[in-house]
Amino acid sequence: MANISSTYYPQSGKLIVLGAGESGVGTAILAKQKGFDVFVSDMGMIASHYKVQLDEEQIAYEEGTHTEERILLADLVVKSPGIPEHAPLVIALKAKHIPVIAEIEFAAQYTDAKLICITGSNGKSTTTMLTYEMLKHAGKHVGLAGNIGKSFALQVAREQFDVYVLEISSFMLDDMYQFRADIAVILNITADHLDRYDYKVENYVDSKFRMIQNQTKDDYFIYCLDDPQTATGLKRHHTAAMHLPFTQEQKVEFGAYLTSIKDIIINIPNSDTFTMRTEELSLTGKHNVYNNMASGLIAKVQELRNQAMKESMSSYVNIAHRLEQVACIGGVNYINDSKATNVNSVWYALESVSTPIVLMLGGVDKGNDYEMLRDLVKNKVRAIVCIGKDNTAIHAAFEDDTELIVNSSSMKDAVQLASHLAQKGDTVLLSPACASFDWFKNYEDRGDKFKAAVMEL
Repeated sequence: MANISSTYYPQSGKLIVLGAGESGVGTAILAKQKGFDVFVSDMGMIASHYKVQLDEEQIAYEEGTHTEERILLADLVVKSPGIPEHAPLVIALKAKHIPVIAEIEFAAQYTDAKLICITGSNGKSTTTMLTYEMLKHAGKHVGLAGNIGKSFALQVAREQFDVYVLEISSFMLDDMYQFRADIAVILNITADHLDRYDYKVENYVDSKFRMIQNQTKDDYFIYCLDDPQTATGLKRHHTAAMHLPFTQEQKVEFGAYLTSIKDIIINIPNSDTFTMRTEELSLTGKHNVYNNMASGLIAKVQELRNQAMKESMSSYVNIAHRLEQVACIGGVNYINDSKATNVNSVWYALESVSTPIVLMLGGVDKGNDYEMLRDLVKNKVRAIVCIGKDNTAIHAAFEDDTELIVNSSSMKDAVQLASHLAQKGDTVLLSPACASFDWFKNYEDRGDKFKAAVMEL
């Protein structure tokens, strides 16, 4: 059965899509296919390739404005996760009791596929891609969507996958109400995006735990037993789904754990035990042991053979912009971790690098607390090169913990400064802890410019 009752939301009438990015355009195409009168509205300018898609589908749209009187006539609104709850238009829609939902919520009504849903402050993309590649390698007919890949809604409209692996952000979860995950995964929860949650970490935790809402006893909930915020959330949020925890700190009967000799053990009911040495994993670092445990549990639930799991976990190559090896120049290693947009991601990056580090840090600060990085910076970081417009908080946080903190005027300037500060055997690590949109279009643009500047050295 579909993961939402098809009678919960209007099944016809006027459907407005707010935001004409990947998810918005996919939603519009699916909605038109299902018989809705569709209109797409974007406050910004719509990318040309999305306009071509909308024109080909003969879907009406506007850009550079929201025509409020037209939008407030909607029977159903699907909004971009980037539009916050406190936006005046969203407030006005809710005051008129017009349902405002996420693309994932809308599209889930129209598929019977199994939905594997992965969230967390860090490691979402790596775990999602590893899971997808593992299932694909094992011969499953699997789609990849959510925060990554093609629009879920577009795939529901045009593909017939048996299972989807969905990377889900808290912003998406905020607009999901009736959706049900067959397998829900919470990797970890650390303070992030608190500007969207009244600067209260418990609100952010509650958002992440929307992942398990509506689950039944036939579903699975996979989570990190070692994560303090997840432990706190578990006290407030309950599910009938089977719990499969993963941990590096204790032994569990069902779930995944690490032995004293660094073997990953995965056990689920009615299945044979999976064992793999951590040194055999293609992804290094403590955080990637957690990511592999989560993906391994999903694979066992999906009844993959142990050999197929091992083949994927030993050969997987990480996604771009996540601890991506760029080059070794003059004995200095350059790593692109542009996707590290919060402090916890940077902690994982620093933890996984064994050489002295020249750290490239900065951008749009989201209220970061750098305290958790202090010991790693003291012990591992030779110098910090700041990128972005305002790096006052970085200077204040680390002035006593590293010998040198310098500002840069561009990515090219930052890479050149880092190359001069680094010594043979060091690593230059771009791991910014911040959003990118002061100097760059997005974290991909930031990472691409870093790679280009490195190759010019």
